[in-house]
Amino acid sequence: MRTRASAAVLTGALALSVLAVPAAHASDGDSGALAPFAAPAAAATGKITKVTVNGGKTIAVGTSKKKFTVEVSASDRNGVSMTFAALWRGSDIENPSAILVPDVMLERDPCKRTATTATCKYTFEADPRADLANKDAGTWKVAAAALKFYSDGSEKTLAEKLNYKSHKVVRAAKLTTNATPEPVKKGKTLTISGALTRASWDNLKYNGFASNSVKLQYKKKGAGTWTTVKTVKADSRGAVKTTVKASADGDYRFTYGGSGTTGSATSVADFVDVR
Repeated sequence: MRTRASAAVLTGALALSVLAVPAAHASDGDSGALAPFAAPAAAATGKITKVTVNGGKTIAVGTSKKKFTVEVSASDRNGVSMTFAALWRGSDIENPSAILVPDVMLERDPCKRTATTATCKYTFEADPRADLANKDAGTWKVAAAALKFYSDGSEKTLAEKLNYKSHKVVRAAKLTTNATPEPVKKGKTLTISGALTRASWDNLKYNGFASNSVKLQYKKKGAGTWTTVKTVKADSRGAVKTTVKASADGDYRFTYGGSGTTGSATSVADFVDVR
């Protein structure tokens, strides 16, 4: 059975020096250690002011571990000890279909504080061997919490949003490009071929991504921008092939714009010498 990382239990007399016990690891759907989000914050007095996931960019995960950061800012008139975040899918955060949380033991006080605010930045790790299955690709919910710790060992949830915002966690894609013949005479036919593949979180391989449209782009030698020449559809195995008339020295590449469950991809350019 795949294991899922569950959120860290935050306990102890921490005051403004943040420590935490290790994140527990549990089987699918078990998030019993989701301490910051487990109980309603009925007496909440603070506010989550900002959450930034992966710098605002889509998280595209291939067949190996992918690290990204989440930064949470919060405010409270009496001060904030720390903030916390989790990415999850499902209808209930206490029984999610998938969840990603940071290992807070790896962080050495990741928070910057003022008298009334705190901003904490955590490193997350999405591992398709443990945390993800193909069905998990798509839109995830981002939970955020702000906490206050007291010298007597007690703590208080200052603010809590189980669905503060959403963020894409998708399967990574790859593209290749090969132009032949090289060199080629001006005016002759140039064949551009390649392959569009997508990471499988189930078998940990890149498989052909069938029947998707990619753009063929060209950049003349010395030019600074790419021009889209045509749109080509991949076949049932993800293979892409088209032809153009050779006009001048330049680079060719394929690009794929991505989808709701798949990341974008741009191939390495292939330079063609036209004689």
